[in-house]
Amino acid sequence: MTATTEPAQDNHRATYREVLAEPRFRLLFSTRTVAITADALRITTFSVLVFSATGSALLSALAFGIGFIPQLFGSLLLGSLADRLPPRALITGGYALTCATALLLALVRMPSAASLGVVALVSLATPVFHGASSRLVAQSLEGDAYVLGRSLNNIAGAGAQLCGLALGGAAVAALGPRRALAVSAALYLGCALAIRIRLPRLQPGEFGGTPGSARGDSGAVRASLQGAGLLLRGRTVRRLMLAQWLPVALVAGAEGLIVAYAGEHQFAPGWYAALMGCLPVGMLVGDLLVGRLLRPRTRERLVVPLVALAGLPLIGFAAEPGVGVSSCLLLLSGLGYAYGLGLQRPFLDALPQDGQGQAFGLLGSGGMTLQGVGPVCLGALTAGMGTGGAIALAGGAVVLAAGWILTWHPAASPLPAPHLTSSTELIV
Repeated sequence: MTATTEPAQDNHRATYREVLAEPRFRLLFSTRTVAITADALRITTFSVLVFSATGSALLSALAFGIGFIPQLFGSLLLGSLADRLPPRALITGGYALTCATALLLALVRMPSAASLGVVALVSLATPVFHGASSRLVAQSLEGDAYVLGRSLNNIAGAGAQLCGLALGGAAVAALGPRRALAVSAALYLGCALAIRIRLPRLQPGEFGGTPGSARGDSGAVRASLQGAGLLLRGRTVRRLMLAQWLPVALVAGAEGLIVAYAGEHQFAPGWYAALMGCLPVGMLVGDLLVGRLLRPRTRERLVVPLVALAGLPLIGFAAEPGVGVSSCLLLLSGLGYAYGLGLQRPFLDALPQDGQGQAFGLLGSGGMTLQGVGPVCLGALTAGMGTGGAIALAGGAVVLAAGWILTWHPAASPLPAPHLTSSTELIV
């Protein structure tokens, strides 16, 4: 059978210790974890600041999500810079820019519209910094070590987000929103200094990129649009991006209705927070188990079942369950998030060498945008079917997405890396 001819290294199971032994990854991992904590602190504090100034729940919600949706436009217009410029300068500049933004919001009393505009404008550049960092991780880790690196980032990211939310509440209570924003600025500054001091000064060509431009000497905007077009026209890359976007966006949409669901069913005060914590806890456990215990091929074979696991429990909300059952359903749904680990290696294999940074930026920004749109779309459906019905509908849509992935996703990724410039890859 084919199992006897499979290269041993292709199914080698790496360990978290091996991943953390790579100095470059360890630096990027630790600074990104601190930055995610700062992100959660800044976002929640800025939302509180806008609400205290305006008294508008709508503007407060807009302040919470204003940094997400513009990222897709930034990736389309500026994404090629992740492959054109030295990574140390880009990543350091990204942390420095977010530090300056947090300080500006903390020190300058601007109209709410102006402060929202500043955050939206800065978020346009976020995919460039994240794309350069993700590309550097992909070049630093090989094979299954890369997949476990992504798993570690997911686990630490969820933990850091919870930590940032808790820190934000404590900082606002103790210091007020403006000083709390200054705390987030200090965290960003620490990340910028760590990258500037400890990351080697690499040129694009030294980590697999092409200096100047991956597609000639055209301007950044033109090169970004051309690169995004090539990526999205490539059937393999497009499918793998959608597979990583859609289930997560649908589950995020259901997550956005938890507070309203708890209110409709008159759960005791504070239970909505416990319910919202079940999904990230499930995600942490799922990533840890799937990443640590399963071999690469097994993870890839379990993509479809895990996507279905993310959706099926949500269908149970059609029965309007109580607190205990709802918590279990959300926990089980969170376990299914680990499906993404089985797509990491096929996605990396499908990318062209001179466009990895832009691809990672587009992947992240597209996912963030859809996670922002998901709650809005599902929220519009609650008037006709209630929050429980809308959550169940989201779960059914995730199961349908699993069926769609089943129609094209192979049990494993045996083929060598395809190139987007080939004629077969550009067939839609």
